[in-house]
Amino acid sequence: MARLLGTLRSSQPVARFQRSCGLFPAGEEGGGSGDPAEGPRERGACNGAAALRCPTGAGRAAHGGVRSGRGPQGCTQKYIVKNYFYYYLFKFSAALGEEIFYITFLPFTYWNIDHSVSRRMIIVWSIVMYIGQVSKDILKWPRPLSPPVVKLEMRTNAEYGMPSTHAMAATAISFSFFIATMNLYKYPFELGLAAAFVFSTLVCLSRLYTGMHTVLDVIGGALISAVLLVLLYPAWDTIDHLLLTSPFCPLFSIVVPLVLCYNYPKLDYYSPTRGDTTTILGAAAGASVGFWLNNQYAASAYTSRSVQPGFPLITVVSVLARFFVGILVVLLTRWLMKSVVLGVLGYHYKFPIRDLEARRRLEVEVPYKFVTYSSVGFTATVIVPLLHELLGLM
Repeated sequence: MARLLGTLRSSQPVARFQRSCGLFPAGEEGGGSGDPAEGPRERGACNGAAALRCPTGAGRAAHGGVRSGRGPQGCTQKYIVKNYFYYYLFKFSAALGEEIFYITFLPFTYWNIDHSVSRRMIIVWSIVMYIGQVSKDILKWPRPLSPPVVKLEMRTNAEYGMPSTHAMAATAISFSFFIATMNLYKYPFELGLAAAFVFSTLVCLSRLYTGMHTVLDVIGGALISAVLLVLLYPAWDTIDHLLLTSPFCPLFSIVVPLVLCYNYPKLDYYSPTRGDTTTILGAAAGASVGFWLNNQYAASAYTSRSVQPGFPLITVVSVLARFFVGILVVLLTRWLMKSVVLGVLGYHYKFPIRDLEARRRLEVEVPYKFVTYSSVGFTATVIVPLLHELLGLM
């Protein structure tokens, strides 16, 4: 068992998976033994947490089909893609665990599917992600080594690896959505289960393809998320009831996440995990206050079946209109609040708003991200529905 766990935690299975999908370090793809362990040894290592302090970087296309990504401390890692189907499939799948997905899909469920489904998903997502992010900085397991692994992402490379929060979020969101909707909509149980499984599997495999996690990181993340789902499921209705009716909900929703963010585990160097956690908890806090406020003042609700079976034209147009209007308002809110909060904090703490190091300080990062994203959550659940009603899109 110890040997199996050691193998799953090593970089070699990740490198072999990348090679099997047509992703190679430049110079290795044409010869050699084919064993990732025997890849080019002259390249500098591009490793993240527990190895180097990692600034973010960006990939760029190079001549002759060779691509390169800037890694930690100026390390440039060139790689060759031989199978673009897997490349784009897994790059897209990886995006399903990023902010761009959360800020579109979660509000979409609130505006177009069902309020109760959205509430349950947001609560499960925030709890699962907080536990996952904190676990990384407590366990401090390194990410796969490069070489032999090709690293396609550099921002998350500055974090520790275990567990994979992409795997946790994908498992939590897909299966909580499946569980919450299977009694609301008539669709084959097997189809819903298969869709949730495929979604989470693609995201999990994308973490191997991009070189961000070991097999054990991914399995561990998915299993932790599954266990948390099983533990939370019996309390779903109770939590939902308290979220809507308790007079202490707004205070609890703001104070508890703020306390957790300010007392986040400290590291010897900067990692994006605290900022990401603050973003998640802030968005969930703002949404929770919005849920409570809507219930208290009997705000107009969307029809319980906004997405109707058969998808007639009027339904499709209405869904798209709600989505694009809502996303535009949400993105404007994020931009406005980010500018205002950073401006106020910059004035108070005497730093230019473009000073990245200053923005990483605890007293700046936590209020800046929490206020910005709690405003986003509140806007998505209160302001956008009011605008939809005003425009006749309910």
